[in-house]
Amino acid sequence: MCGIVGAIAKRNITPILIEGLRRLEYRGYDSAGVAVLVPGKGIQRTRAVGKVIELENALAKEPVQCHLGIAHTRWATHGKPAERNAHPHLSERLAIVHNGIIENHGPLRKRLTDLGYTFTSETDTEVVAHLLAHHYKEKPDLLCAFRSTLAELHGAYALGVIHQDEPDTLYCARMGSPLVIGEGSEERFVASDPLALLQVTDQFIYLEEGDHARLSLEGRDIWNRRNLPVEYPVLRYEHAALSLDKGEYRHYMLKEIHEQPSAIANTLEGTLAEDHVLTAVLGPDAETRLQDIQNIHIVACGTSYHAGLVARYWIEEQAGLPCQVEVASEYRYRQVAVPGNTLLITISQSGETADTLAALRHSKQQGYLASLAICNVAGSSLVREADWRLLTKAGPEIGVASTKAFTTQLTALLWFSTALAQTNNRAPEMISANVRALRTLPGLVEQALYLDGRIEQLAATFANKQHALFLGRGTHYPIAMEGALKLKEISYIHAEAYAAGELKHGPLALVDEDMPVVSIAPSDSLLEKLKSNLQEVRARGGQLINFACETAELDNGDGITHIHLPPASDSISPIVYSIPLQLLSYHVALVKGTDVDKPRNLAKSVTVE
Repeated sequence: MCGIVGAIAKRNITPILIEGLRRLEYRGYDSAGVAVLVPGKGIQRTRAVGKVIELENALAKEPVQCHLGIAHTRWATHGKPAERNAHPHLSERLAIVHNGIIENHGPLRKRLTDLGYTFTSETDTEVVAHLLAHHYKEKPDLLCAFRSTLAELHGAYALGVIHQDEPDTLYCARMGSPLVIGEGSEERFVASDPLALLQVTDQFIYLEEGDHARLSLEGRDIWNRRNLPVEYPVLRYEHAALSLDKGEYRHYMLKEIHEQPSAIANTLEGTLAEDHVLTAVLGPDAETRLQDIQNIHIVACGTSYHAGLVARYWIEEQAGLPCQVEVASEYRYRQVAVPGNTLLITISQSGETADTLAALRHSKQQGYLASLAICNVAGSSLVREADWRLLTKAGPEIGVASTKAFTTQLTALLWFSTALAQTNNRAPEMISANVRALRTLPGLVEQALYLDGRIEQLAATFANKQHALFLGRGTHYPIAMEGALKLKEISYIHAEAYAAGELKHGPLALVDEDMPVVSIAPSDSLLEKLKSNLQEVRARGGQLINFACETAELDNGDGITHIHLPPASDSISPIVYSIPLQLLSYHVALVKGTDVDKPRNLAKSVTVE
């Protein structure tokens, strides 16, 4: 979402700041600004609503030469998009930029107002600026004042600070939002993403949670949350990791499958506190209006539709709200009954999916309370036209068969379900358990990727198959649907998914020794029911492939293959079990000799009806 760039150097750093902001445009923003320390004139600030080019044009009218500065792209959380709300924010002789959400900004604002500070914006960031100025006034030691300020902040933040009294120093800190230090020759930089600084350096230090730092031309000092000095290695950024080429991978799809741990971590960036979620990331009025939601409608297509089906289980169980999920191409052509106080959620990787976008536009006259777009492209039509937005931050997805877009959509939807539960004062232990589970998710996905070699061997058994059946129960039934879709898309094998309890109602007639039956078998409350369904398959000679938790204790025997996954909590299990199904479809497609990244008759973004 928001982006930070800062620099201290012997050369003019204004072009570096602007180029850094350009490189952060992919994150989405509604305004931009820069504050630089001009010798003899103090801090000069320029801000603009809209694109970075607007800021650049404003700076071109009064060019300045400077060696210390900070810059920012903002996406509104507190306060609507407006120049007065754009960063950097000033207080007395300092300027500050901020990513994240300060949860206790309300009481801090009142306290500072009582102390005589005047607020010119609606942002939580200006609170931090005045608080730092206040502490510096009490004790004119900027490092001590910075530490005193950090100690009072609750929530998530990445901060960059400059002060006229220290014209050769740049301060920064992070808690819950990423921040990196870029190392040059007698120059140093700070940014929310290494991409912003690749034009000046490929040497980076990655700050840890609770760290703060002081940067100068001569060097750097870094301290942890206990104010103890720490040293980190300077790491060379591997440019290929986020580029649009395949790098070391044979296909984009395989590369994107393996990018999922980092994509999920990026999606969660700045959204989690210690034991709850930060709902202000949704938009300026989301925190106050979430409590009004009484119903949910989810509209999407294809893979995104499957993500919505999983979310229905989460939302109804965790938040206690009725949830309806529809295919966008059907929704837009029928008369929808919209109960009072209903939120519409639209889901799309590209944000330009024709049917989903048309559904959002159609909903404007249907009486919805608000609309939320869950999307991977910050500047897309879907994001621009929805009331609220939740970016999945998966990065570019080139392969037509969606992989990392799907798991990041699921991650965002689980986060949102937790936000609804939190707003509705549901069990706090469930909310904190979800937060803990989300934090462990990238690591569990990484473990699931270790199954690649085992699944590659298994794929050979599909060489002569024309049909396959996928089974799941509960939240894993839509995951079975997604697994079947993936196999269809890129291997051209006809595959169907069923809720396992439906076997007796028709699909069992298809099962024979030539029919692979793929099941999803986590150790959850429905496992014993699923075991009975699997016995029905074996009794008809079906070839069973079970993606099962290592503690599931399924039957062994001829015609049965088990692929074991690590234990995962019920909330994140559907996301973890998506990974081996993606790998299965990929390796089967290789066996079949199909075009993995560009399957026949399909397009990446369906922008026509």
